[in-house]
Formats: sequence, structure tokens, C-alpha cells
Amino acid sequence: MTSAAPGPVATLDSGPGRSEEGGGPAASDSDSGARPGGAARRAAAPLALDFTLPPEREAHEAPEARGAPRDGVAMLVSRGAADQISHHPFAGLPALLLPGDLLVVNTSATLPAAVPATMPAGLTAHFSTPLSTGNWLVELRAAGGGATVPHRGGSPGQRLELRGGAVLTLGVRFTPRLWRARLSTAVVPYLLRHGMPIRYSYVPRPWPIESYQTVFGGTPGSAEMPSASRPFTPEIVTRLVARGITFAPLTLHTGVSSLEGDEDPYPEPYDVPPATARLVNLTRRHGGRVIAVGTTVARALETAARRPGPHPVSRPAARPPPRSAARPVSESAARAVFPSAGWTEHIVTPANPLLAVDGLLTGLHEPRSSHLRMLAAVTSPGVLSRCYAAAIDRGYLWHEFGDVHLLLP
Repeated sequence: MTSAAPGPVATLDSGPGRSEEGGGPAASDSDSGARPGGAARRAAAPLALDFTLPPEREAHEAPEARGAPRDGVAMLVSRGAADQISHHPFAGLPALLLPGDLLVVNTSATLPAAVPATMPAGLTAHFSTPLSTGNWLVELRAAGGGATVPHRGGSPGQRLELRGGAVLTLGVRFTPRLWRARLSTAVVPYLLRHGMPIRYSYVPRPWPIESYQTVFGGTPGSAEMPSASRPFTPEIVTRLVARGITFAPLTLHTGVSSLEGDEDPYPEPYDVPPATARLVNLTRRHGGRVIAVGTTVARALETAARRPGPHPVSRPAARPPPRSAARPVSESAARAVFPSAGWTEHIVTPANPLLAVDGLLTGLHEPRSSHLRMLAAVTSPGVLSRCYAAAIDRGYLWHEFGDVHLLLP
């Protein structure tokens, strides 16, 4: 990380009104796999952090290529209750957490989800998310500027010939950017043999799929890396466990990013297993903090806290002041997490109080992205604005190979 001249001040503005739940045209239950009777869509004007991201703040390569280890990234730490911001190396994470805290991690591994078309030439298919019918959500990209840009063409029934002899047939649009589509062969084995990691223009050269995996990844399924956990190494995990910090796994397969389409997240498959639900509830019952490693984890846990069924209060009647949340949830609102799997349409925003998560480790997100609305549900808008102004000023790096932000109560 290098110091830099002061950048523009990040400010929280009111974004354009759009649906809080889901994104774009809703898929039918028969096609998307989303559970029937999903949450009602409520119009909102969500908070969005508006700032200019200088090009030099984009991480163009993995930290290993810059001569640093995976855990050699910088970490901005914000404490909402104390209204404090501080700066640390990621390797300092164990000292910043407390014995009894729980880190919940995503075990989804990254697929090489980009496949060039041989006909028509110049197009690339980004495989995003499987649907219950065997179709996939797919984005078409066109060559442009050394990488790819969204392709606005395409038509229902169009056939694309992909490398390896597979044929992709377009169905109907799911959003203005994504198509429902069917591949002529099983998708995941095909991608593992013929695909490449998804890469955007800020990463000028290809990197092997290993660069896009995390130490926790075990089940292939994500179109893009759950990047908040990329800096973890076996050594860091060992130090955290030795300090008394517990780990719990869940799986959420993340689709292609919505940065260029200015979209809300769309339904994604997830699985919160019974052991993880128990650990979350025990941690909160005994005064520990539940820290989601990544926005994907927060989305899955908050979904599991909202599933139908009995939800006893999981926090103790009196919670020690040092462990109180920056944006406290009333005892009547605190819910237990139950084992849960399926598809989530839930979007965390300031209008949806956090029921299962006390803190969040995440990357640095683009201006006006939906991820920033989730962060605004974890800490106050003022703290969040100061965090992003400080990150720009001090030379933090954005995107999947960049630095991280730890939001604590």
C-alpha cells in the first residue's frame, strides 16, 4: 500500500429508488429454484456511497505478483460504537478479535466460468448461476480494450458455439445483462476443463484459477471469488484458533458481479448447515461476536435468520458493553439462525436490521454498488463515509486482489 495525495471525500447520497428484494425481472419458481412465497418487494431509495475511484486505486494483479504474501494486504478497521478508524496489516487480524468470537466463512470455490465463443467470434460467455431446470444465468461479453465489455446483442434461441464443441442456446433475458441459457453438456465439468477465470478490464493479464481460490474453498460453484477470505492463510487460521476464535462454514455460490449493470443482487444458492447454525447461536448467547467473512456470508446468515419457524431470542438479556453492536438490534428483534438451504433473494440494507451478524470483513466496494448498502446496515453512514475517504487518501487498493475492511461493533 502506498500513500497518496488526498482523494475526494466519499459521501452518502440517496440512490435511485429500486426494489429492496431481488434484482431485475423475477424468475419464476419453476425456473429459478427460488422458494415460493419469497419476501415482498418493497420500493426504497437506498443509501449509496458516491465517490470517484481513481484508476491507481485498482489492484491490477495478485499481491503475490507485487512481492507480498497473500496475507500481505492492508486492512482498514472501523469500530462503529467508538466511532474510530484505524489501519493495520491483515496479518494483525488475530489481535483485533476477541476470544469467543466466531468467523463464518464461505466454502464455495471459484469456477473458471468464462468461455470464449468460436462462433460468433469475439464473444465470451460468463456462466453465473445455475437454475433448478438445468439452465444457467449467463452474461455475454464482447472483446474490447484488452478485456471484455457487456454485449448488448443476443436474441432468444440464438446458438453460440463454444470451445470444446459445446453449444450454448439462449432462452429469455433474466435482467438486461443476464440471459437464461442452456449448455449442450454438463456445465461444471465442462467449465473445469475448458473455462478461464472471469477477468475484468482492471486486471490486464490472465491469472491461473489458483489465484482466484481461497483457503476455505472446497465446493466449486462461484462465478467470481468470494474475495474477502482471499488473504487468509493456514498460518493466520492457526493463530486465530490459538487465540480462541472459532470458525464455522457455510456455502453461497456467488454469481457474476453487478458492477457494470448497476443491478441489485439476484437469487443465489446457499447452504447454512446445522453445525454452523448451532455455533452462531451459541456464540451470541454467550456474548461473543459473529463476524461474517464476506458479504456472501452475511447474505446467507441473514437469510437463515429470516426463514419461517420459531425464532427464540438468541442474545443474553444483558450483553456486555464492549460487545454491543454499533447499530444495536433490540432483544425482541434478535433471532436464532436455523439450518437453511435453497435460494436467497434477501438483500441487506439499512432498512433490514441485522439479526445474525455483528461484524463484517469485506473488500472495498465500487461507488454506488449494492454492497455498500449492506455496509451501511453494519455501521453508520458517517463512519462509512470517513472509511472510504481514508481508504482513497491512504492508497488502499480495490477489487478482488486488493485490501480489506473490517467493520467491528
